[in-house]
Amino acid sequence: MNKGELVDRVYRNSDCTKQECRELVDKVVDTITEEVSKGEEVRLVNFGTFKPNPRKATVKRHPKTGKKIEVPSKVTPKFSPGKGFTEKVQDNLETTDSGKDYKRK
Repeated sequence: MNKGELVDRVYRNSDCTKQECRELVDKVVDTITEEVSKGEEVRLVNFGTFKPNPRKATVKRHPKTGKKIEVPSKVTPKFSPGKGFTEKVQDNLETTDSGKDYKRK
């Protein structure tokens, strides 16, 4: 599902116009992005938590040449799913026999 499909789904399940739904989805995404970029956590009960994730500087190796590459420290966004979200996924999907894919129950 992409953003446009999400807007369509919200539109079908609400009394809002499609434009209002688009603006609502945009505002939610913008608000989460803005707060995490300020260093704040955004916790949505039973859905999950968005938060900044600091990473220390490290040295990696180029896989072909073996040359050392210095990777600077940085902050990346992180999402941790909530209990309700995790349970919903586990109730509806299961792994295939190979364990590398999933299917609906």
